[in-house]
Amino acid sequence: MDKKVAVILINYHDYANRFLSDCRDSLRSQTYSNFQVYIIDNDSSEETLSYLKTNYEEAIILPREDGNYSAANNLGFRTALEDGADYLVALNMDTEVEANFLVELVKALELNQQAGIAQAKILLHQKGKKENKLNSIGNIIHFLGFGFTDGYGKDDFQIDGYPEIKGYASGCAFIITKEAFTLVGGLNEEFYMYHDDVELSLKVKLAGYKIILASQARVWHKYEFERSVKMFYYMERNRYLTLIIFASKRYLALIALPLFFMDIAMFVFAVLNGRLKELLKVYAYFLKSQNLDKILAERKRLKKIQILKFSEVAHNFKARIEFQEIANPILKYIANPLMAAYWLLIKKII
Repeated sequence: MDKKVAVILINYHDYANRFLSDCRDSLRSQTYSNFQVYIIDNDSSEETLSYLKTNYEEAIILPREDGNYSAANNLGFRTALEDGADYLVALNMDTEVEANFLVELVKALELNQQAGIAQAKILLHQKGKKENKLNSIGNIIHFLGFGFTDGYGKDDFQIDGYPEIKGYASGCAFIITKEAFTLVGGLNEEFYMYHDDVELSLKVKLAGYKIILASQARVWHKYEFERSVKMFYYMERNRYLTLIIFASKRYLALIALPLFFMDIAMFVFAVLNGRLKELLKVYAYFLKSQNLDKILAERKRLKKIQILKFSEVAHNFKARIEFQEIANPILKYIANPLMAAYWLLIKKII
């Protein structure tokens, strides 16, 4: 008998009205039979609950009052585990998946017992059309804590086997074993939204699992970069939160200089783009003693599950920032070469 798979979809505000029908129809076409869909109605209302129940009758609907994306995923995953799920799939609602999507995700983990997470191959779905262009074949971690996609905008190409993802698995579409999820304790709900996939992937790696690409599990993502840009506070705060929670003291000391200059650049960006209030809110977060206590507690908790050293994971971090949607000559011709040179220097002594 096929192992039981749980698919977790998160609704937020108008997502269901915009995206549910296409995602639902593609899940209904799956050739894998033993799965259950859970929809977390994040920032729920009577109207959205009614809409979800009417338009996806076979899904289990779990309402939540706030918009915490990490907590919503945890609710779905933990409810699914209580219901006997063996594998947990996180899937963005703004996607459409191929009929063998779940078959290929499960196969990836069944054939690679050392892996805790397998990411699907994610392609772009833009202007109402499925494109033969990549969104992600795994994501990249920058040594200053940024995260971005690998392969974005490139033509799709054949990938054989199950290559290891050296960075992190995109939260858009991945499968995780119940053992890995339980061991690392799920997602850190302090992250709220953004960098949640970086955080989860780093924990899974430090716990000794690999993260792989299930290249035959294909999904089309209705990706909108503008949605991410609007969440400047969470993106910047969680970049720092990731570094402070996971990085060794030695690592933080070694990256202090480029981190300082990046801070100056982010300050200028915030001023020029009307984001200064949000950036000051980031600084204020790290000045509160209760937040620092949470960070210290999480660092101690991670040591109990950690098998690999942070330096072993950090060895695969990259030095060039490649936000493909932003063409910045200063970044391309000045900042990236300088960071690459600095990273080459300190990588040897990390």
